[in-house]
Amino acid sequence: MKISISKKNKQTGVINVEVEKNDYETKVNDILKRYTKTAKIPGFRKGHIPMGLVRKQYGSAVKVDEINKLLDSELKKYIQEEKLDILGGPIPSYEAIDWDLDTINFDFEIGYTPEIKLNFKPKKPIIRYEVKADKKSVENQIKNIQDQYGKLISKSKIEKDFEITANFNSESDEINNSSMFKTDSLKPTFLKKIIGLKVGDSISEKTSKIFKEDYELSRNLKIDLNKAKEINLAVELKIQEINKREPADLDQELFDKVYGKNSIKSVTELKDKLSDDFVKQFQNQTDQKLMNDSIEYLIDSTKIKLPSEFLVKWMQLSSEKKISQNEAQTEYEKSEKGMKYQLIESKIIIDNKLQVNFEDLKSFTSELIKNQMLQYGQPIPEEKELDGIVARVMSNKDEIKRLTEQLTSNRILEFFKENFNYKLKKVSYDEYVKEVYPS
Repeated sequence: MKISISKKNKQTGVINVEVEKNDYETKVNDILKRYTKTAKIPGFRKGHIPMGLVRKQYGSAVKVDEINKLLDSELKKYIQEEKLDILGGPIPSYEAIDWDLDTINFDFEIGYTPEIKLNFKPKKPIIRYEVKADKKSVENQIKNIQDQYGKLISKSKIEKDFEITANFNSESDEINNSSMFKTDSLKPTFLKKIIGLKVGDSISEKTSKIFKEDYELSRNLKIDLNKAKEINLAVELKIQEINKREPADLDQELFDKVYGKNSIKSVTELKDKLSDDFVKQFQNQTDQKLMNDSIEYLIDSTKIKLPSEFLVKWMQLSSEKKISQNEAQTEYEKSEKGMKYQLIESKIIIDNKLQVNFEDLKSFTSELIKNQMLQYGQPIPEEKELDGIVARVMSNKDEIKRLTEQLTSNRILEFFKENFNYKLKKVSYDEYVKEVYPS
């Protein structure tokens, strides 16, 4: 067998494979010999079929099958040995083949991966956002903590800033649910109506006139959010409990309950801790924004000339269902941007040795499990037990794929942070939303 390669242009080439009779003849004969013992042909006993008859009936099909297997394995081997950097896979560029010839030539078109140069120093620096905690956000967090650890004091009648437990009932729509809500979640007109009501009192109202937000109606009536947005029916509220929440004092006892003994020793330290937590809370969001902006810049600024004609043909040929050339062209146009980033990502990973190996993945998975347990207040298991959990997680192929992608993405993000020309911009959350998601 002879294999050679020639370049059509900078983007594509042709691999020629010359298959000779002695490359496949022994294998074909061995298979046909087995057929003489196993084939079922009317008029002949099993195991006593003449070779001539077997060759006549099965010879051509076996020969074609073996040559195709040989082509597949030798092409892969050649591409690997020659270290050909190609896109997609080889495309047969032959139509009619005379399989009776002793020497048969096959041509395969290939598309070369383009060489690319990356520039991590944009003329206009990419903004790297950091969401800082403003005074209002910190004060709201402190209020929430005080409320969460405060005392409920039973009251005889409803006033502003109380917590009410009521039964919501509508026989026509089969609604019967008891739930707690705060008076500040009510629409002002409905709040006026219930001020002064006592335990045991009832009031009827249309659903659209009760709560300020649809999600509150959904939660209290135990109905789907979409339904809560659409319905407007009369429900009866029967008051079951009336409470006023007395906020907890900002003292050492509260600090210890929330963060552990002596972790926080003053209101100033509490505010600093809440500010740090606030920044961390939005870290994933700002990191994803940074990642997206960096990727967009690289795709837009990097000159990548793909062998588009070849890739359209390859997509048409490799599609699970039969598609036309126009359909393949449409699919290519949809995926072109993604292909470009895959090339960029691959270059970054290879050039900077960011590949993920099995030990990396084990360590990463172990840290994820430990962090998750801490998050839910669970003790971190002994090393042997932890190794068992990691092994169970990594026995799932889908989990391995997901974790590998996550770790790779983390490494690329860290690479971006170290190598890109970024401009740090600290903003409040409201400012961040206005800049990133303008209406």
